[in-house]
Amino acid sequence: MKQRPPRSVPVRPYGKPRRTPAAPPANPRLIALNKPFDVLTQFTDGQGRATLKDFVDIAGVYPAGRLDRDSEGLLLLTNDGRLQARITDPKHKLAKTYWVQVEGEPSADQLAQLRAGPVLNDGPTRPAQVEQIAEPALWPRHPPVRFRQSVPTSWLAITIREGRNRQVRRMTAAVGLPTLRLVRVRIGEWQLGDLQPGQWREL
Repeated sequence: MKQRPPRSVPVRPYGKPRRTPAAPPANPRLIALNKPFDVLTQFTDGQGRATLKDFVDIAGVYPAGRLDRDSEGLLLLTNDGRLQARITDPKHKLAKTYWVQVEGEPSADQLAQLRAGPVLNDGPTRPAQVEQIAEPALWPRHPPVRFRQSVPTSWLAITIREGRNRQVRRMTAAVGLPTLRLVRVRIGEWQLGDLQPGQWREL
């Protein structure tokens, strides 16, 4: 009796094993936190700085994306890896809206440059939605923003669909409008609402 030749097993490109998508958790959770100024977007720190652990006492949730230590506002936390990936992966182009206090009075040309997407040291940014807005009713920042008495300040609403490191600050600086205060108020369909600094709610 003739033996059959061994069947060839197709090999995935570059030898990468096939990944089985992780099953969603039994009790998926999504938390919206108003991250205060000067708080790290992590739960541990060896230098004694403020972290998310000082505000969120829920086991098993992790930040979906980051928010700089010197920025404030909406931060999403979840225990669902698939949802975390959907929020953070640039390919989904999830819109993020920030209220940004800048130094100076923006000109029409500066606003046009922001909308077109200024070129940063890591390449051009995607077009953004940018509008000048009245000063929003926000909580006082601690410590307060340092102003130059001789220079006016303005507020912008900026919506981007990418997430480079300190992108909004670098965008405004690139057009001559340094950022003084930055508050994220929306990520996709989720909004900050009336949460005060350090407060969170389950979504």
